[in-house]
Amino acid sequence: MEKSVPRILLTGTGSGCGKTTAVCAVLQALVDRGLRVGAFKCGPDYIDPMFHSRIIGAKSANLDPFFFDRNTLRFLLAKNGADREVSVIEGAMGYYDGAGLTTARASSREVAGWTETPAVLVVPAKGAALSVLATIAGFLDFQGESGIRGVLLNRCTAMTYQGLAEEIRRRFGGRVEPLGFLPEMPACTLESRHLGLVTAGEVENLREMTRMLARQAEKTVDLDGLLSLAGSAPPVSFEPVVLPGREPVRIAVARDRAFCFYYEDSLEALEEMGGELVAFSPLSDEALPENIQGLYLGGGYPELYAEALSRNAGMRGAVRRALEGGLPCIAECGGFMYLTEQIEAWPMVGFLPGRCWDNGKLTRFGYVTLRAKRDNLLCRAGEEIRGHEFHHWDAALPGEDFTAEKPGGRTWDCAIAGENLYAGYPHFHFYANPRFAERFYEACVKEKQRYA
Repeated sequence: MEKSVPRILLTGTGSGCGKTTAVCAVLQALVDRGLRVGAFKCGPDYIDPMFHSRIIGAKSANLDPFFFDRNTLRFLLAKNGADREVSVIEGAMGYYDGAGLTTARASSREVAGWTETPAVLVVPAKGAALSVLATIAGFLDFQGESGIRGVLLNRCTAMTYQGLAEEIRRRFGGRVEPLGFLPEMPACTLESRHLGLVTAGEVENLREMTRMLARQAEKTVDLDGLLSLAGSAPPVSFEPVVLPGREPVRIAVARDRAFCFYYEDSLEALEEMGGELVAFSPLSDEALPENIQGLYLGGGYPELYAEALSRNAGMRGAVRRALEGGLPCIAECGGFMYLTEQIEAWPMVGFLPGRCWDNGKLTRFGYVTLRAKRDNLLCRAGEEIRGHEFHHWDAALPGEDFTAEKPGGRTWDCAIAGENLYAGYPHFHFYANPRFAERFYEACVKEKQRYA
């Protein structure tokens, strides 16, 4: 099967080069032109897609070649880009940065290659001149055919861009086109914390910032050139990934400032099987939604809102009683922390033993393959799903029902899993192994039938 998905991939020389700012500028400028715009993010990141979604008014999907095989990744691109006039894919870290220090496996370059998407390299130009050309040359020639078709200079002045653009055309003979620049814009700087950017919901003037970026992009970015490049991308070929339809169930999903890390395609997988997802807030709601057969507590920043979560004793008690009664539950990272006895000194749900504390550094982070040690809510013993860990906080009892293995071979025990529970630091995406979604859904159906 083939679908036309006009698209470009905006990538960078490395983290901090300004690619998220550039992507936000381009997305908003294209939306302001009245186009139906799609957005994607390479890799496992949750935060950048939140910014995309705020701008385009629709979900932003992840394209992760570590999570997905080639067909699934192309299917998700086609599925989410089919009704869009143009789609913008944001890269992760630097273009060639992948699952390890010495490999481009699972990199933005691999996404570009798998999907035949033309790439535009965002190059920071502040404090540099001819070295900008050396950087471009290195990226073009580092690993054979790079897939890079355009260059966008960031933190660049108009005078500098004029000279560098002429030199790019002369030196590279049409292999890559200069597609404009963005000047330094201090008022549009996005703040960071230890897991990356702050979330979109925490940026009070986000709309004003993106409109300012869009106005600048209309002046100094070759948007018509980007659209032309996107139109040159070939159709996406794929075989559909079909999930089984089941009887309807209601699944409560925690969604507020404390719990906001979800892969939207994962949630849609549950909906496609027949699930009704009911949002609720552990911060402000006093009880779980009524008549639910499943519970999904995603990741986020519960440590920032520990006092408020703790003071909401009604919700903490409701969650504990539901789990003690056997309600099927997935709790990833922040959701797992919420189920323990304490986050620092603040009491939490207490369904799981132990407390959580700030470890002061990234802990057991990176891509992992999760292998079940015993039958559980999500899978049978020995079955696997690919995921990732990315957290500064640790738990006294992080679990031992799965084995996590990094691509380099390092392993550790993780997660607490039983007949009705998965709770642990690792995040995963249902499309990395749809059988995990099916097993969770089947448990929710059994829960419904228990009270029929």
